[in-house]
This record gives sequence, structure tokens and C-alpha cells, in this order.
Amino acid sequence: MNDFNYIGNKLHCESVPVDSIAAKVRTPFYLYSTETLTRHFKAFDSAFSLPHITCFAVKSCSNIAILRLFARLGGGADIVSGGELFRVLKAGMDPKKIVYSGVGKTEDELRFALGAKILLFNVESIQELETLQGVAAEMGIKAPVSFRVNPDVDPKTHAYISTGLAKNKFGIPIEQALEVYQQAEEMANIDTLGVSCHIGSQLTDLSPFVESLNKIKGFIRKLEGDGIAISYLDLGGGLGIRYDDEEPPHPSAYADAIMKEMGEFDCTLILEPGRVIVGNAGILVTKVLYTKTGEKKFIIVDAGMNDLARPSLYGAFHSIQPVERRDQGTEIVDVVGPICETGDFLSKGRELPICERGNLLGVMSAGAYGFTMSSNYNSRPRVCEILVNDDSFHVIRKRETYDQLIAGESIPDFLKK
Repeated sequence: MNDFNYIGNKLHCESVPVDSIAAKVRTPFYLYSTETLTRHFKAFDSAFSLPHITCFAVKSCSNIAILRLFARLGGGADIVSGGELFRVLKAGMDPKKIVYSGVGKTEDELRFALGAKILLFNVESIQELETLQGVAAEMGIKAPVSFRVNPDVDPKTHAYISTGLAKNKFGIPIEQALEVYQQAEEMANIDTLGVSCHIGSQLTDLSPFVESLNKIKGFIRKLEGDGIAISYLDLGGGLGIRYDDEEPPHPSAYADAIMKEMGEFDCTLILEPGRVIVGNAGILVTKVLYTKTGEKKFIIVDAGMNDLARPSLYGAFHSIQPVERRDQGTEIVDVVGPICETGDFLSKGRELPICERGNLLGVMSAGAYGFTMSSNYNSRPRVCEILVNDDSFHVIRKRETYDQLIAGESIPDFLKK
């Protein structure tokens, strides 16, 4: 459920007509609904009746206004870089609700996070553990650690967003993990507090979650038998949304399945939802620049693969809707952008309402991994982000300018002669 609906023939975000926003900020732009974000966060968080922390996956949608909203709702953050840590702190997130994942944390990033006194580092290799021990020793403190264990479970999702198979780069193989925990227990500046597991993204079946949890439960019993107590169990995120005809489970069904399997375990759950909260809470609004007919019909719009990478990168489906409905029939078209790549498309072979120059289109379900994956390819300024709250809208990120594109560049003296 989301708050992008037609009132009459015009698409609205909550109570605001989308075309009225486009008239003021120009296209393309990302558009988010405060009501949808709030409802989705609460639906997920309230589904769990046992001790837990809902740590939003910042990589999915990292604007500080949206992070601030989740912080006010009691949420935490799952981060994967120093930049994301900087963002969540600026947004007012409680450091004791921040977990730091990722396979390639640098010493500077570890130092930054230790100084911020975050809740947990999800350590993913023995070398990372040794580096963290060294940095913590330099600072004269203990690092709170959870190890990301790879359970070798098939998440049944796209290969690029699968993270829990043995062939994936993430985590420590479950058969090696006990030895790593034992090494950590011997380190003076490491405080072992948890176990972490994340198997992938856009899962539409509960069985991989249950399978991985059962494997992790068996591993925790081994840790307890070795005298290693666990206070936190981080189950990651990955619950999918509906883009097309998927039928993902509701967060309440996901929570019920997890809580049923938790049984006797007395630890705080950490959950890392991203897409399930923000995916359907945002859209990309774009304008038709030209139409072209040859062997096929092309609708050329002003948003490209640099603005929304998912269709080109994953072959991902996004529903495309007219911002203003007209009774003009339909046609089979490719919706493509202005980027100089054949792979620059938003949809292919799609039946859409007939479009004309100047028409506005809404690329739906673009709130997750939309703006955060955007780039300046072809020297295109990144688009603005807009947040609607009831009957008002707010620019939460300004459109980049050409001057900002080259702000970090310089011409050396030898080329000025």
C-alpha cells in the first residue's frame, strides 16, 4: 500500500498533484511520501513483540530527512560506510542503534565508528577483526563486535543481490566461524556480543529466512557450549516488495515466522529492513522529450540509467504510469533515456498509454536503490529529491548544478600555459 493515487485523472502524492510539483522543480526528480514511509516503518517495527531494534538499511535510501523521520520513529541504522555513518549521525540517529556491516571497512572508518560509540561492528573476516583490534587498542577502548556468518542458504533472488551463499563475498563461512569467535575471545580490545546473518535482498519467500535462522541457532548453541554468550542476533533484511506480480509476505507474516523459530533464545533481535519500507514509498518523475518510431516505438524521457540504474543493472521491472490519465489508447513501447548507452532504458516492450512530447510519467516503486545508486555519468547533474507531507512538499535535496559537477576538479599549472 502506498500514497500515490489518482484523484480524478491526476496522479497525487498524498494530497499534492504530482504535476504541480513538476511545474515548480522541473523533471526528473525523486518523490517520497511521508505517510507511506511512516506507515511502512511502523508496520514492520510493531510486528515484532520481542526485544528488537529496527535498523534501517541506509544503502537503500540515504537522504538525511528520511533518516531523521525513522530516527523520530525510534529506528536505528544499518550502515556500510563512513559516509553513511556521517549521514545517520547528522540525521540525529542514536549511536547505540547503529550497526556497521560491509566487507571493506578502512582503518579510518573503524576509527570514526569507534569514536561515535556505535552499537556493533558486523565483522566479516579475520583480517578485519585483527585490524579492528589494532585500532581499538590504539584508542584504548574495546570494540563491540558481532560476526557476520555466511550460512550458505539460497535466497532465491537475483544473483547480484544474493549475499548468503558460500560463493558470495559476504561474511565468514559458518564452518569456520567458531574458530574466529574463539580467536576474538583472546583479543584484549574486542567485546564479542552477537551473531549476524544476511542472505540477500528482494526475497519473496519466507523459507530461506527460516532455513538461515535455524542454521544460525545451531551455531549459537555451539558458541554457548564453548562459553561464548550472545546478546544480539542480527538477522539482516531482505524482505521483498511488489514491483510487478510478486506476492511477498506481509511484515507481520515475516515477524511471526521469525518469532516462532526464536523459541528459547534470549537475545535482542536486530533487523535491517530497507526496500520493504522505502521501495513503494518513492517514485521517479520524468518527462517525455521525444517519441520515435522505427522497427519499434521509443519513448525518450529525461531520466536515464544514471538516475535509476536498476532496469539496466538487474533487468528490474518498474511500473510506469502517466501522471495525467488520458483516453488515448495504448501501444507497445520502449521507454529509454538520454544516456549514450544501448543499455539505457527504464522499460522494454511495455504496453503503456500513448505518450506525447511533454507528458509526465511516474516510474513507480523507485524509493529503494533509486537515488542512492544514481551517478553523474555523461556529466548529468543528479536530480532533486522531494518529500511530501500531507498537502505540502519539501525539497530535501536540491538539484545539482553544472558548477557542482566540477567543484572537486582542477587544472594543474602545466596545462594553464
